Amino acid sequence: MAGRLYVVATPIGNLGDISPRALETLRSVRLVAAEDTRRTGGLLRHFGIVTPLLSYHAHNRAARLPRLLLELGQGDVALATDAGTPVVSDPGEELVAAAAAAGHEVVAIPGPSAVVAALSVSGLPAVPFHVTGFLPRRATERRRALLEMAPWRGCVVLFEAPHRLRQTLADLLAVFGDRRVAVCCELTKLYESVYRASLSQAVEHYAAVEPRGEFTLVVEAPGGTSLRTGPPGSGPPEGTSQAPPVGDVEGRFAALLKLHGARRPALAALAAETGLPRKALYARLLARDRRPDPAPE
Repeated sequence: MAGRLYVVATPIGNLGDISPRALETLRSVRLVAAEDTRRTGGLLRHFGIVTPLLSYHAHNRAARLPRLLLELGQGDVALATDAGTPVVSDPGEELVAAAAAAGHEVVAIPGPSAVVAALSVSGLPAVPFHVTGFLPRRATERRRALLEMAPWRGCVVLFEAPHRLRQTLADLLAVFGDRRVAVCCELTKLYESVYRASLSQAVEHYAAVEPRGEFTLVVEAPGGTSLRTGPPGSGPPEGTSQAPPVGDVEGRFAALLKLHGARRPALAALAAETGLPRKALYARLLARDRRPDPAPE
């Protein structure tokens, strides 16, 4: 007998967001593989569901895989995470792949997602977007990760804990430049809030306001409206880049040079922020600085 694996999205805060189909699925399967059995157990009890639970999380997923495949051989199994959609920045990809390879049907039960919720209220262009989850905790690794993300053509969506929010915002400003950001807090919960501003304004805001709750950040793509100097609608046609004033370029390049410690990576980061070719930026900077330096390739 080949059971189905149901990937079930559960509420990210408001229990009213769970779908009737998700409830029906959680009731009907033989087992629910849950990232945190306490949280998922509370959800099941709230809706009067008595389906057995088995923990499945980042630290035991390899050991649990044979048991879950065995369970699938006897009937249907559901996969649930703490909140939101499994696999998206949460455990589950190995189980989905293994179940499919073993011939089991994998069925999505769509529903709440912190990523989609944050994008929908951000006020920023939502497509394309990149989901990075939580950034590394160590400062050097976090900045290295941000440097890789800086050129990406699209919004960056990431999660952050309250005690690391201030440092993450500061690192985003240092590496990405002063792009727009939507700082979404406690989405769908009682104290939900969305702070929309530039990164520099967000740094100042959360220096004065104690971060509390769970955060989802949406950071605008490089070359967004934060680089325009006129009112909305006065910028260049969509899909083109407008060069910031020379003084802005030089000031930002100086900050990036201090951050990276070398001209080449600083120039690459500046090109990612402005959307301008590195050679064009190099020529503008060289016109004001005649110190010998090989042109970038």
